[in-house]
Amino acid sequence: MPECGADSNALESPQSERRRSKGTGMYAVVDPATGETVKEYPTITDDELRDAVARADRAHREWSKAATVADRASLVRRVGELYSERQKELAEIIVAEMGKPVGQARGEVDFCASIYEFYADNADALMADEPIELLKGQGSAVVRRSSLGVLLGIMPWNFPYYQVARFAAPNLINGNTVLLKHAPQCPQSAEAMAQMFVDAGFPDGAYVNIYATNEQIEWVIADPRVRGVSVTGSERAGAAVAEIAGRHLTKVVLELGGSDPFIVLGTDNLDKTVEDAVAARIDNAGQSCNGAKRFIVIDELYEPFLEKFTAALTAVKQGDPRERETECGPLSSQVAADRLEDQIRRAVEQGAAIVAGGKRNGNYFEPTVLTDVTPENDIYREELFGPAAQVYRVRSEEEAVALANDTPFGLGSYVMTNDLEQAERVADRIDAGMVYVNIVGADGAELPFGGTKRSGFGRELGRYGGDEFVNKKLIRIG
Repeated sequence: MPECGADSNALESPQSERRRSKGTGMYAVVDPATGETVKEYPTITDDELRDAVARADRAHREWSKAATVADRASLVRRVGELYSERQKELAEIIVAEMGKPVGQARGEVDFCASIYEFYADNADALMADEPIELLKGQGSAVVRRSSLGVLLGIMPWNFPYYQVARFAAPNLINGNTVLLKHAPQCPQSAEAMAQMFVDAGFPDGAYVNIYATNEQIEWVIADPRVRGVSVTGSERAGAAVAEIAGRHLTKVVLELGGSDPFIVLGTDNLDKTVEDAVAARIDNAGQSCNGAKRFIVIDELYEPFLEKFTAALTAVKQGDPRERETECGPLSSQVAADRLEDQIRRAVEQGAAIVAGGKRNGNYFEPTVLTDVTPENDIYREELFGPAAQVYRVRSEEEAVALANDTPFGLGSYVMTNDLEQAERVADRIDAGMVYVNIVGADGAELPFGGTKRSGFGRELGRYGGDEFVNKKLIRIG
């Protein structure tokens, strides 16, 4: 299901700059389907932001230290229930904010409910003491997990609820408190989430929404009470935050861009493989960091795959994201559409061929298939954040793996094969944080999510995500 990608959220966000140049506030709901500015929100003042940090710090020192794991799990569970109860309302908000088709928007809300439920169900196990078998000496040793303190989350626009859920749920179970800066185009969903934490019974300061500017975020990261920062967004966003955090020795988790390969080496059902390929590319109008973007196909399957894939991708129903039958809505903003248009224009100028699509209408972009992309072409090493796919022909497994790894990114990957030994072999050789074999859309609350190389570092979801921002304290008793 997930998220991030090209300038999806950043210090020095181009979306923010573009809105300011048009006279709207930094935080504003601008419907990408119509271009209408629906609602604007004022940015937080410096005094209000200092108070927000103080409230979060106080909640950590008082509420977090007094509440049991069971207490925190009960509150987290209630947040998940509220997602389910308010599904329709929450979905409608993000349809207006970033153009997600309503069916996909409801699916995102449901996934959030399952994430909060997972952490509530598994809170005791995730926070349990971990005994260590001593090599010598008497007594015992355990690792005990405890909270760090105030955490800052900097979240993107493409999965407005899901990104927050996978950050907030485990860290509130751990006893950390949360300051949440959402993308400037998602202020209404940010407001709705903050209200759910209040309605679930969390105390003041446990979860605080902040409509902060980039300059304000710099000094929030520098505040010694802020013990960790999690960023989902572009490489630029991650690098900017990591630089500031590094100067202050603050822990960071970065979930950045991706150009995930979809490797087709063999199949007993090409139609199903094509169906999976389209699903992996077109979800969220192609604005997903772990969506398949580069389709690498063995020579003997290349021609039939390209023909069927092009037909299926261009048959995807585009239209009003408020209509249930819509599969692909507009891109999230004019900035996003401008960037994809520029990338495809440069790609063609540099020798790529458009097999189908390539045209734009407002913020809508036709599903597009590109071939003949060489290493000399800019898009060979860029992330295409929209409904555009690159298709490559390879002659061998070795060539497929080499091409898959020849990217600055290393987030996810997909391998399609009817040879189990080949699946194991290729999965082991792919330089990425995640490999999905013969399956797409298989993200789960229990499964760790994250990458390597310029896709960032650290993990979210599952036990590994829950362990990113805890003090793993050794207690050795003689």
